[in-house]
Amino acid sequence: MTARDPDSGQARRAKPVQNEVAGGTASQATAANAETAAAEAAAATFGAFVRKPGARRVAVDVSGTAQNATIEPVDSLPDDAIEVGAVVDAYGLKGWVKVVPHAHAGHGGDAMLAAKRWWLVKGGERKSARCVQSKVHSDTVVAHLAGCEDRDAALALRGHTVHISRSDFPKLSDDNEFYWVDLIGLDVVNEAGVALGRVADMIDNGAHSIMRIEYPALAKDGRPTTGERLIPFVGVYVKTVDQGAKKIVVDWDADY
Repeated sequence: MTARDPDSGQARRAKPVQNEVAGGTASQATAANAETAAAEAAAATFGAFVRKPGARRVAVDVSGTAQNATIEPVDSLPDDAIEVGAVVDAYGLKGWVKVVPHAHAGHGGDAMLAAKRWWLVKGGERKSARCVQSKVHSDTVVAHLAGCEDRDAALALRGHTVHISRSDFPKLSDDNEFYWVDLIGLDVVNEAGVALGRVADMIDNGAHSIMRIEYPALAKDGRPTTGERLIPFVGVYVKTVDQGAKKIVVDWDADY
């Protein structure tokens, strides 16, 4: 199993916001193919979600569908909202914004291009915006939001994080490919049925994804604490991922 990850890691690219692994993906491969798949993964960069290298989305244009729309305050975000990037600057003079995605734009960070509705968050402020047009620009995504008609309006959006609905993520083409957000929270057991903990985070070491698993433990003084296991998300260790049962089965001993 390999991760095609940057779409959601000690080789991480600096980002202006947290929650960077919310939507990442990892892909499963057989042990025989692990070396080849790892080489492919090395070309990808860290991100909140990932796609196979080469599966590049170039642009989305929904011009004319929201000419009278505005950026409106909302009380809350959708239940399936996932943070995918942050507005860092204006782009040009006509109200376009520049967004740094949590994943490299050519390897999953451009999944926000599939979403026609964005939610913008800064502090306690939440806004809903219709994405009229968006495209990849170098390592960023640039977009025109309905109601943002000039550079000053675009500059006013700097510092807002960008969220999209999980339902708007592009469909993965391989049953052995997973968005990180769908792995976080799953219980992990080994083939003997021993519980190893729960996936708390996903990280990328430049070659593949790694599950960071937390479990209840005792400190040296006998007080309850949280233990941590790091298990590579590769086929030699990860045997099955059952999202319905919320369980991952691994070949890993509890005392590793």
